[in-house]
Amino acid sequence: MIPLADFPALDAALNATSAVLLTLGFIFIRRKNILAHKTCMLSAFGTSSLFLICYLWYHIHHGVTHFTAQGFVRGFYFTLLGSHTVLAAAIVPLVLVTLYRALRNRFQQHRKIARWTLPLWLYVSVTGVVVYWMLYRLYPPR
Repeated sequence: MIPLADFPALDAALNATSAVLLTLGFIFIRRKNILAHKTCMLSAFGTSSLFLICYLWYHIHHGVTHFTAQGFVRGFYFTLLGSHTVLAAAIVPLVLVTLYRALRNRFQQHRKIARWTLPLWLYVSVTGVVVYWMLYRLYPPR
């Protein structure tokens, strides 16, 4: 069993893994390596899904962790957190539609939405790691 205190680091690792897989998936599709692209994107979906499960588990059992820094960095953090949170909610249906279209071989429609989904999903994954770093490492809770 994973100790509850280890979940934030696990979540950050899952987000970082998703970001790497998304980047590799993009590189593979640009090189027309469809199987490698599909493998990376499905793996990113799995990793992001596992992240969501772990994230919800942690917050159900732990609650809220308050950001302790003051000054300019506090405004920066909450701006980053706000954009991350809004886009994290929006990315779920985008990912599901993008994945559905690919699995149904609707590649023209898939490409149209993937042009939006990929950068937003990558932003959410990377900012998730930055939020973790700021909240738990740079300015740890007291």
